[in-house]
Amino acid sequence: MRALQFRRQEVRYVAAAVGSRLFGSDGAKVGPLKLAEVGPVELPGPGWVRVRPRLSGICGSDLATVAGESARYFEPFVSFPFTLGHEVVGEDPEGRRVVLEPVLGPEARGFVPPWPDAAPGDGDDYGHLVTGDLEPGIQIGYCASTGGGWSGEFVAHRSQLHLVPDELSDETAVMIEPLAVAVHGVCRANLHAGQAPTVAVIGAGTMGLLTVAALRRLHPEARILVGAKYRHQQELARRFGADQVVEPAALRRTVRRAVGCHLIGEDLAGGADVTFDTLGTSSSIRESIGLTRPRGRVVLLGMPAGVRLELTALWHRETELVGSYCYCTDTLADGSRRSSFEVAIELATVLGEDLGGLVSARYPLDRYADAIAHAANAGPRNSVKICFDLRSEKRR
Repeated sequence: MRALQFRRQEVRYVAAAVGSRLFGSDGAKVGPLKLAEVGPVELPGPGWVRVRPRLSGICGSDLATVAGESARYFEPFVSFPFTLGHEVVGEDPEGRRVVLEPVLGPEARGFVPPWPDAAPGDGDDYGHLVTGDLEPGIQIGYCASTGGGWSGEFVAHRSQLHLVPDELSDETAVMIEPLAVAVHGVCRANLHAGQAPTVAVIGAGTMGLLTVAALRRLHPEARILVGAKYRHQQELARRFGADQVVEPAALRRTVRRAVGCHLIGEDLAGGADVTFDTLGTSSSIRESIGLTRPRGRVVLLGMPAGVRLELTALWHRETELVGSYCYCTDTLADGSRRSSFEVAIELATVLGEDLGGLVSARYPLDRYADAIAHAANAGPRNSVKICFDLRSEKRR
């Protein structure tokens, strides 16, 4: 079968980084990512099955890896060669459609989960990610033992697979994984039932739009203010439930008017109760702190790489800067505890084709350079989510 594999080739990785900086998406052409003919991945043990992808998305962390811009922090958490792809709707051995919860949790690695029915991302010790029955890997898509969704087939533990409701299209189903990320991020904001918070969202790509959708349905009383760069993003943010959508440069002024506070230098005297940063850059993190009221919370959903921050404002305003990586068993606004994925699947059935409509283009594997270039420039090209279409890919 064919697979888009990423190998440990330092020279090519550096070339990808240079190519991406100089030529945009050319990291896909000169870097370590290659379309290869590979044999089937061995099943690691009991409870593991083969999954045939139907659609597999391209996310920001995939783009950072291909472009040679991912943080060196992750090096101990991956094993080579790995096949990228973790946003997946596929078919299990019984022919049922499933979505993948890609985190390689304790159960997948042969350990006892932290509690019965724990989600793969639960627990407060990441040691299992580099030990147990598998090669190191933070999740499927970055582990040599599993393969990944950018291929004709990969393997997954039964604990990582969720059945797709019949009424959902493949396009809607492939958005469940990033929607679960948004659900977890909203829960990390620590908002409670009965509150009417003012919430700012920086960025309106996939994660920004899904954060708006999750906020509107989990906290219907929230006032949601969004900074969106492109017209199609602005229209989609309104459709998913934003109260006000403005150009990024106008977000500070919009928050100021909404809460009725002063401007002190570049920062607001008050500000939003919570700000979601879906970009993860030095400037967006600093802006998030200045948009958020003293003793408010910034939820970092965008994956940062190398950032430089002057943290006096964080210290002076006593701002909470909270990371939000993937999904787990979350505490909802009413105090109940549920899986991020379980909530995301329910939300997907409500959002329906509005969610599936975020899939803007589908590419075969042999056009991977075009697909990655499109994903890397989704905003300017009036797009949101770009996917590989594996429905006609042969397993060999």
